[in-house]
Amino acid sequence: MIELIFATNNAHKAAEIQALVPPLLKVITLQEAGLYVDIPEPHATLELNAAEKSGTIHGMTGKNCFGEDTGLEVKALNGEPGVLSARYAGEGKDFEKNIDKLLRNLAGTENRKARFRTVISLVFNGNRYEFEGSCKGEIIKERRGSNGFGYDPVFVPEGSKRTFAEMTMEEKAVFSHRRKATDKLVLFLQKEVTHLNEAQTKTI
Repeated sequence: MIELIFATNNAHKAAEIQALVPPLLKVITLQEAGLYVDIPEPHATLELNAAEKSGTIHGMTGKNCFGEDTGLEVKALNGEPGVLSARYAGEGKDFEKNIDKLLRNLAGTENRKARFRTVISLVFNGNRYEFEGSCKGEIIKERRGSNGFGYDPVFVPEGSKRTFAEMTMEEKAVFSHRRKATDKLVLFLQKEVTHLNEAQTKTI
């Protein structure tokens, strides 16, 4: 069993990640780890923000941990909202207002192509690793569905006619950018555990 502290206070993200990982991994939220911190996202890229989170928690605890940053990148808006996805309409991180602003900015626009992109920064045994996943789709003109969080009610992934908010967590995982990044994280950790077990066997 490998325990990893997930550098987030977002319960939805934590639940989504926990549902994706195998029994090999136990994801510990910041609250479960007794860490009551709100890590800033001051950087211009998802990569640097994710690294800020994992680096902060590793610096505080010395334990294996990971942070992630996810952005919605809309082609017609030159990649906005991007790293500002959670704060698109202001620092209050109000996703209803964020969606309202997004739909206003896309009003009259025919090209509504977009993608979600997730970057995970892992600190494992003192070393840093990075994993990325993305999901292409489009922004529809009005909200549909009540599941999920963030921009899910207005994002339809390629290969589906439903928004993320109209899907169950299991259905969303088929397309999910976060799932793709998490799968890479899990594959890496499975290899690390195998190597560790092999090394321990040789010393017995």
